[in-house]
Amino acid sequence: MNSLAKITAHGKYVPSKVMTNEDFEKIVETSDEWIQQRTGIKERRITADNEYTSDMSYQAILNLKEKYNVDLTDVDMIINATMTPDYKTPSVAAYVQARLGLKQCGSLDINAACAGFAYGLNIANGLITSGQHKKVLVVGAEALSKITDYKDRNTCILFGDGAAAFLVEYSEDETSFIASSTGTDGEKGKYLYSTDLSNKMFDEDMENPGYIVQNGRGVYKWAVTNVPQVIQNTLSQTEYSIDDLNWFVPHSANARMIEAICKKSGISYDKALMSLQYFGNTSSATIPLAIDLAMEQQKLNKGDLMLLVGFGGGLTYASTLIKWTI
Repeated sequence: MNSLAKITAHGKYVPSKVMTNEDFEKIVETSDEWIQQRTGIKERRITADNEYTSDMSYQAILNLKEKYNVDLTDVDMIINATMTPDYKTPSVAAYVQARLGLKQCGSLDINAACAGFAYGLNIANGLITSGQHKKVLVVGAEALSKITDYKDRNTCILFGDGAAAFLVEYSEDETSFIASSTGTDGEKGKYLYSTDLSNKMFDEDMENPGYIVQNGRGVYKWAVTNVPQVIQNTLSQTEYSIDDLNWFVPHSANARMIEAICKKSGISYDKALMSLQYFGNTSSATIPLAIDLAMEQQKLNKGDLMLLVGFGGGLTYASTLIKWTI
């Protein structure tokens, strides 16, 4: 009997505080017009001082549970994708496990930055199809505002906070997952980093260790050059072509970047699902937030073919081609 992995539910949570482009006009030299033209972002959500990644992850799961009226008592693994954990240890996933009261449940965090959620889905698929687990929660959650330098006009306008979760379950007769690919170009890790113990690795003169530092041009060039190849490599494993895609769900980093990737890949920009306009760049949360938003807008239909591609810090990428099964 085959073990198949199927996406059965999704949910999201974003903080109540909204930070608009006009708010940034008061703290750095910028304008709403400049930000929208270059990024496509109008606003983003910001966590409260006492609100952290584990809080948002938990709330996203509660939203999933409420929307689909699902029983989570038999969840046997939680995967939290994040680069902003509450602590180095215990993991965010462990905090979530405790709050959900799941006694027989594994937990782990993965840090693949903006590619994290796609990695998490691929790991969940592997755990279920190998027979190790049957019910996995995959969460992408970030509190990026807590590591954003609000004096840096080039990066502070980009980032927001939020979380979204998928439930992936064992199935005997239907799978969501078709093909995937992953890769890394670690030599270009200096293009996007947040320092910690080795804060002098990339910048010996850095005054504020812990903040996000980004070479926007370097990341843009890398993504526009490499992501179209990732798309082709993923589809080449299947019988499908670009024209068969109903939706393309890239990491919502920058609307201009996604537009360039679509043009180079031959994908209609109208097929791109994004969450950046109202949530900004939420790193590992952008892809599930975009899908949740599309469901709210009644864009998605069961059976739709969707290609998810996460890319960013590392520099690393992960893709997964799925059939929407909700």
